[in-house]
Amino acid sequence: MISIVAYQSAWPAEFHSLAADLCAALGSLAGRIDHIGSTAVPGLAAKDIIDIQVTVADLSEPLELALTGAGYRRVLRIGQDHVPPGWKGDEAEWRKWFFKPAAGQRAVHVHVRMAGRANQRYPLLFRDYLRANPNAAAAYARVKIELAKHHPADIEAFCDIKDPVCDIIMCAAEAWATDTKWEISPAGR
Repeated sequence: MISIVAYQSAWPAEFHSLAADLCAALGSLAGRIDHIGSTAVPGLAAKDIIDIQVTVADLSEPLELALTGAGYRRVLRIGQDHVPPGWKGDEAEWRKWFFKPAAGQRAVHVHVRMAGRANQRYPLLFRDYLRANPNAAAAYARVKIELAKHHPADIEAFCDIKDPVCDIIMCAAEAWATDTKWEISPAGR
């Protein structure tokens, strides 16, 4: 069942604890570790799943072994992010690895993306735009709440509708990034 819950003030602290564990497990393999997704936006309703982006130089066997050793399992059927409409570049820009913890652990999605790729930038800009624009965040929350109400057991339908909504938000985020001279922060957060 897809459940959207009110923002939880504990989410940032949970991220920091998880990020510290990942940092210890990955060492220099991780260029940065960021809190992404809806749980990273104060006040935004979300699925109670902490999304973490690990930025790496490359997708390598030592990286996979380190994450497996830290208690995560790679979900092989997820090997790339959706490609936004109009993308004219190399689809390799959207390649990623996706990990989940073992059953019974805190719900976490670990997205491993390569530094400088389009899909590494996308969630950081998306997050920062929603943090700076509460009205856009509230509208996005409303979309997710309605989607969960109408498709409570169909994650594919939920994502098939949510992803294009995110792409629409990204159009505004790109304009905001230009206006504010937004750049990816030097350190994960």
